Amino acid sequence: MPGCGCRGSSGLKTAVHVHTGREEATATAMSESYVKRLFTILLDAVTDKDPQVQEQVCGALCALGESQPEEALRACEEHLRLHDKLAHPYRTMILRVMETVVSSHLGELDKGLARASILLASSEMTKVKELVCDWQQAASNVLVALGKRFISSVMEEILSKFQPGVLPHHFVVQTLANLSVSNVFGVVPFLTSILSTMLPMLSAAKPDSMRVVFCCALQRFSESALEYLADLDQAPDPTVRKDAFAADIFSAYDILFHHWLQSREAKLRLAVVEALGPMSHLLPSEKLEEQLPKLLPGVLGLYKKHAETVHVSRSLGQILEAAASVGSRTLDVQLDSLLAALHAQICVPVESSSPLVMSNQKEVLRCFTVLACCSPDRLLAFLLPKLDTSNERTRVGTLQVVRHIINSAAAQMEVKQPFILSSMKLPLLDTNSKVKRAVVQVISAMAHHGYLEQPGGEAMIEYIVQQCALPPEAEPQKLGANSEALAADSVRAISVSTLYLVSTTVDRMGDVLWPYLFEFLVPVRFTGALTPLCRSLVHLAQKRQEAGAHALLIQYNGNVTLPSPYAMATRLLAVSSSPYLGDGRGAASLRLLSVLHRDIHPMLGQRWATAIPLLLEHLDGYTEETLSRKEWEEKLLMFLRDTLAVVSDNTWICQLSLEMCKQLPSYNGTPLEKNFLYKCIGTTLGAASSKEVVRKHLQELLETARYQEESEREGLACCFGICASSHLDDTLAQLEDFVKSDVFRKSAGIFNIFKDRSENEVEKVKSALILCYGHVAARAPRELLLARVESDIFRNMSQCFSTKVLGIKVETKDLGLRLCLAQSVCMASQAVRSSSHGSSFQLLRKPELVAQMMPVLWPRAIPRLLPQEFIKAEPSDSLRTPMRKKAMLACTYLASLEPALEGQAQADLIHSCLHSIMAVLPEPEGVDSHQEALKDLLTSLLQRNMTPQGLQVMVEHLSPWIKSPRGHERVRALGLSACLLQHFLKHLHISALVPFHNLGLLLGLFSPRCADLWPATRQEAVSCVYSLLYLQLGYEGFSRDYQDDVVEQLLTLKDGLGHPDPAILFHTCHSVAQIIGKRLPPDQLISLLLTLFEGLGDPDQNCSRAAAVIVNCLLKERGHVLLEKVPEIVSVLCSKLQETHGEHVLQAAQHSVYVLAARHHAAVVSSLLGSPLPFDSHTCTLWRALAVEPGLATQVLGLLLEKMSGDVPFKESRAFLLSSAPDRVATLPPLAATCALYEVASAPASGPAVLELYPQLFAALLLRVSCTVGVQLPRNLQAKERKSASSGLASRSLEPCSSAVDALQAVLLRGGNDDVVQRMELEGGWQLLRTSAGHEEGVTRLASAMAKFAGPRLPLMMKALFATQSSVYEMQRVSSTAFLAELLSSNTVNDLMLLESLLDNLLARQKDTCARVRRLVLRGLANVASGSPDKVRAHGPQLLTAMIGGLDDGDDPHSLVALEAMVGLARLLDLVEAWDLRSVLLHVAIRIRPFFDSEKVEFRSASIRLFGHLNKACQGDCEDVFLEQLVGGLAPLLLHLQDPQPPVAAACRFALRMCGPNLECEELAAIFQKHLQEGRGLHFGEFLNTTCKHLMHHFPDLLGRLLSTSLFYFKSSWEDIRAAAPMLTGFLALHVEAERRPQVDLEQLLAALQLLLKDPAPAVRVKAAETLGRLVKFA
Repeated sequence: MPGCGCRGSSGLKTAVHVHTGREEATATAMSESYVKRLFTILLDAVTDKDPQVQEQVCGALCALGESQPEEALRACEEHLRLHDKLAHPYRTMILRVMETVVSSHLGELDKGLARASILLASSEMTKVKELVCDWQQAASNVLVALGKRFISSVMEEILSKFQPGVLPHHFVVQTLANLSVSNVFGVVPFLTSILSTMLPMLSAAKPDSMRVVFCCALQRFSESALEYLADLDQAPDPTVRKDAFAADIFSAYDILFHHWLQSREAKLRLAVVEALGPMSHLLPSEKLEEQLPKLLPGVLGLYKKHAETVHVSRSLGQILEAAASVGSRTLDVQLDSLLAALHAQICVPVESSSPLVMSNQKEVLRCFTVLACCSPDRLLAFLLPKLDTSNERTRVGTLQVVRHIINSAAAQMEVKQPFILSSMKLPLLDTNSKVKRAVVQVISAMAHHGYLEQPGGEAMIEYIVQQCALPPEAEPQKLGANSEALAADSVRAISVSTLYLVSTTVDRMGDVLWPYLFEFLVPVRFTGALTPLCRSLVHLAQKRQEAGAHALLIQYNGNVTLPSPYAMATRLLAVSSSPYLGDGRGAASLRLLSVLHRDIHPMLGQRWATAIPLLLEHLDGYTEETLSRKEWEEKLLMFLRDTLAVVSDNTWICQLSLEMCKQLPSYNGTPLEKNFLYKCIGTTLGAASSKEVVRKHLQELLETARYQEESEREGLACCFGICASSHLDDTLAQLEDFVKSDVFRKSAGIFNIFKDRSENEVEKVKSALILCYGHVAARAPRELLLARVESDIFRNMSQCFSTKVLGIKVETKDLGLRLCLAQSVCMASQAVRSSSHGSSFQLLRKPELVAQMMPVLWPRAIPRLLPQEFIKAEPSDSLRTPMRKKAMLACTYLASLEPALEGQAQADLIHSCLHSIMAVLPEPEGVDSHQEALKDLLTSLLQRNMTPQGLQVMVEHLSPWIKSPRGHERVRALGLSACLLQHFLKHLHISALVPFHNLGLLLGLFSPRCADLWPATRQEAVSCVYSLLYLQLGYEGFSRDYQDDVVEQLLTLKDGLGHPDPAILFHTCHSVAQIIGKRLPPDQLISLLLTLFEGLGDPDQNCSRAAAVIVNCLLKERGHVLLEKVPEIVSVLCSKLQETHGEHVLQAAQHSVYVLAARHHAAVVSSLLGSPLPFDSHTCTLWRALAVEPGLATQVLGLLLEKMSGDVPFKESRAFLLSSAPDRVATLPPLAATCALYEVASAPASGPAVLELYPQLFAALLLRVSCTVGVQLPRNLQAKERKSASSGLASRSLEPCSSAVDALQAVLLRGGNDDVVQRMELEGGWQLLRTSAGHEEGVTRLASAMAKFAGPRLPLMMKALFATQSSVYEMQRVSSTAFLAELLSSNTVNDLMLLESLLDNLLARQKDTCARVRRLVLRGLANVASGSPDKVRAHGPQLLTAMIGGLDDGDDPHSLVALEAMVGLARLLDLVEAWDLRSVLLHVAIRIRPFFDSEKVEFRSASIRLFGHLNKACQGDCEDVFLEQLVGGLAPLLLHLQDPQPPVAAACRFALRMCGPNLECEELAAIFQKHLQEGRGLHFGEFLNTTCKHLMHHFPDLLGRLLSTSLFYFKSSWEDIRAAAPMLTGFLALHVEAERRPQVDLEQLLAALQLLLKDPAPAVRVKAAETLGRLVKFA
């Protein structure tokens, strides 16, 4: 057949239909020979050492077996027979293949082949006497698989080796056992003869392994017999009876139980006990009864001998079932021992990660079920006393059994319900979590079986509710593997689930739970259970509503334990205030309220039907973190108010308020809910019409309140405030009475202070009362407030706040009391101000109230009134409490009321407030809010005196803080000043033109702060100046909305003040001074200057210098003479700078150098160039001074260019005599000129000069960079550079290339090309320029950036660079070529009409002696495709000729020039004329084909991608000659998809997508497009399979070429491709049409694959084996 491949293909076309019998016989013989060869190759490969290869070989054998099952079995049989010495692991694999084939094709096998396989498997199984489990088990499995159809033959063979008197092979018995299970109806008829043969063997079996297998066989035989007897109606012999096996089974039982069970071998004992279980069902009844007294103790005894007891328990369960089925009486005798043993097993702790223990418990519970059905009384008598024990395991295990028998033996347990219920008393008291879980599970079972309807059932329900009320944090947390399971199955969680399930799924529990569950709503100890309780009650209520829609849900009938409607309403409303606690009890409580509306009050149904869903909807829209508690409480109070309005029944309302007061103590542990309940009480009392009830409840609240709790004081005050909105007089009267009560009788003398109450407690009571007065004032009707606020409210506040001891008024020390006073004064003052007559109201107590705030604000303000401890209580530099903020707010509100404060009082107040806040350190939280309060107070005080004098007073108070040495104090002072000025400006009202007489003073104070060290201070200072100038304009008569262009410029200057650079700050100050100078009235100039002169001594040097700047600017702007300094010569200047570091000296030196250079620029430049390198900071400063004037800067830059380019850049010298290459050492004059050029260009003023010389500077510096790459400093400078670097003094590197790069950057920046610099920085271009390896790429990136951002400057720059074509320095030619080449990638050169000259210059460089230049020329020519694609056609021949020349570059066939040519061609092909391309297409395709398999990844990738572009270029017009190249490249492309290098694989994806259309096969093109998209994952096997399918369908003639190419890659050096090649071969073979199969040289293919099976790479061997499995199609 191998000879029929290519040779016979043409002959088939003429004689395809001529077939003779001889030819068919020959073909069949060849096919058989080929299949046999396949099997032989694969079977030989079974011995591969790699497990994956072995697995794939077996898979291939199985695949062949699917197609040729009989041949597969024959080949395996023959291979095993011929290779008798083959090691057993490999024999095992072959036998497993046989089992797979037999199992899949059992119905297709003929008897003869089956017989041969049976004999082989039997022989393999018994070849050696020793146990080799894997091998012999595999052979046994073959026999078992065959036995499902050929049972007679298998049994014949097996029984031939199962002869009487001879101990059989281990696996003969094992096979019989497995056969009996797999083919019950086929084996059971043989069972009697097998048993009769086996029984004598049992006594002879000495090895434990044989005894174990006999036990296993007896177990399986018994199970098979029982299954057979259970399905007699389907059995072949329905006459078989249990008696047929009884005698033999009993004989076997006798040996197993009496002899083998006593063995020391644990495995044997377990095998025996597993067999005894099913065997007991086949024992004669009388024999079983006879053996039970010994059998049961014997089995129970195994519990003590084995750790894994599941087998013992399973067997015991089967024995008990057998005994129960015959009505054995022996069980009664053995019951005690049985129960004890089983109970001990159930009490073993269960680990969730141990399936065996879990299984054992299930089997033990099965045993208990049997015993419960037989002896329920004795079982309970045994179990229930166990519940009284305190041992956790015993109690949990017992409860588990009780739950199980309640469910599994319900009929037997029904009459025992009271007994079981009464036994649960002690477990209900157990606090252990595991016991609790078990109890809850028992109660759940009881609920389903009617137990809870019995007396005592209510205790069970209460227990469930108690567990639901457990707090989540109280749940025990245990570490370990089962901690998550414990958490998910926690007591509370399981109790909640049980309560809900019992309520909703057990219908009979409805009458038990309703209305009993209501008893748990109100008691506090059940608070945690409210959510599950409410959910259950809602469900039960809804069911009752469905049954009787108009009846009351709760029928009290004298049941005093049920809560009243008032109690339920109060409870559910109170807990709803914390809606997300307890798993969302707010929503649950509201839903329960909704369904109970008729029971709460008959009139609430309609209103609640609307209101409650809205509340629930509000909750659904928030989470616990996002819900506003204040807003939620207000909604609930509104709901309560609506409810009270709907009811409108004073009796009902009074009863509700009474219940609320009654429940109030219940919430002592939950302050938030208690606070809300106080508000509910206030709301309810406000709705009550009975004044006596209101007074009575208010009195009780005052007497019973827990004043030590802050939240309770707040709640009580809210209650009184809400109540006062309806009962103001009664509320005030009740407070008055309480103030006069015994609580305050402390003034009799100092000796009985602690007689009635502790001092602290009395202070808390006073705090509460003061708060009450504040809330009363805030809530009181405005029309009634003013008449009572001073006499009844503020008077009593003051009385509570102050205490007289021995006639002396003593201020309180209690912080809480002071806070309450401040808060209440705020509320009362706000209320007064908001009333209609508040603006005219005269608050006579205002000075007294303000005085009471003063010690709070700043204790030092009134030291005579307070002890020394109080002065130290709140340091002025920290905030420990919100006291000061509260006090300032109170003063703010008081200040707005009449009468106005006197001058000294106001000054003291301002002084105290400033000292209390300004000195506070910036760290503490809350400073901002305190400062805001201070601002409001000062603004309020300023509002009363809106005059320049009033403003001056405020600023004078702030002045010490504005000049403070501490920055945070200055920031605050300037911020407050800005706010005050803005307020003054906003509210300015000028009735007559008057002078702003203190403008100069204020400007002199604020303007130097524009240079403050703190940015925030600078911003605020500008704001102050801005407001002052507008104030001046206002005083000059301009309208308030007038905008002055000059003053508005200050706003733009504010942005610059954020920069920390002093130069920028002083420049800004200069601008500010200019603006001030333009708008300052002449009469204010003197005062301003005087103030600024004082500012020169400011301790802040920045502000001092800013003052100087402003003074100078003002003098200049206003015509004053600016003193000038006389310039000095350069040497004197330099020495002066060395001696003095003052800023003014440096400025003078700069100015002098500028003047000198303006007249003698050449001498100055030469002198400065003579300074030692590296230039020190003073020299650098002087260089920058030369850039001040553009004309001078241009001259200086021109001189420096001459110095830099006029000398050689480096000299070559050898550091060592034997060194291979000379070192390049920089020459000093160009280096010094480069450094100087950097300094000049760095000066901002040099911009015009740089622009003028931009092309020359750029070109010269680029060439300077290129010829200094790798150049070293002279040795003396190297030492200085190292020294300065180690000392940290060097600001900039002196390294030649780096200095040139720095200079180039400076020129670009100064020339306005910041974008170029930033782009290079982002792309790492500057760093690349400095290195030899990256210099070329750095130049490319620079050119790209220049083309993008500096296009108009390119013509002159290119002209300068064209001249470098003949440069003697190779690196300069490379750099200029790289720059010019990159320019062609931008359309800018085309727009500027530069394309032709650029192309001509680059083409002239094609013959350069340097390969790098030639390569860069090709890159530049290819860049035309990117920059000017529309010009490619016009220059197509030139470009293609250059690229072809690059492909044939003479240096090296794998040179980088050729690589660049391929890359360039790929870019140009889509754009050139088709005619130009056609002439070179074939040449290029042939030239690049060898690169497909290049060792260099770049060449593989570029050539394959170019091949794709060639295909793309000729799509729709592909000539036959090129189509030949396409066909030749198809297989390499498919295989290189698996190339180890991702770029190559990506190139193959692209090339194949481009090849698709040229193949003229839509299916293939679609597949390539779908699967080979970039970035998409590729399932290579699936893709290759589909591709080969279509190739063989549409191009069957390609089979030979594709296979031969694939075979070539069998020897590839890349493992991945060697693995892909057989895959391609296999898929081609899989899809080849039958008539094309002769084209395949099978002999060659098999030989190649056989050789590939010996490849060193396992992955390759795997694919070879896989391919062999597919070649079955050729059979």
